[in-house]
Amino acid sequence: MRNGKRYFHLLLVGVFSIAPATAATGPAADPEAVVQAQLDAYNARDIDAFVATYTNDAELFEHPAKLLAAGSAQLRERYGARFKDPILHAAIVKRIVMGNVVVDHEKVTRTFPEGRGLADAIAIYQVENGKIAKAWLILGARVLDTKQ
Repeated sequence: MRNGKRYFHLLLVGVFSIAPATAATGPAADPEAVVQAQLDAYNARDIDAFVATYTNDAELFEHPAKLLAAGSAQLRERYGARFKDPILHAAIVKRIVMGNVVVDHEKVTRTFPEGRGLADAIAIYQVENGKIAKAWLILGARVLDTKQ
């Protein structure tokens, strides 16, 4: 039995040491780096860099399944309008990475129809082949800035 346990241990070590070598490597393949590049482009309000972090057929949903945008053109239209807001900024409160999924808890400062304010958001990103293929948003309550 002792030899059986040793063989099993060596098998596991072999599988897990080979797996990373067969996966794509580098910053473009790192889901967290892709999502960070997307956030940096969002905060810079750089629509070209932002859309470049998504696949051409990416889908954006309001969680769980309300489609908000599909494809580069709709992402560009949706966020192009948002990027005209000079106070737009998202700050990460917490980030969780598991495989190709990145979950961000964000505090977003922006101008709402009712005025300037802050909102919590949860963004869930699914990264495939170095680009965001799907994203889900959960939007929290808006808190308006009363000192405007």
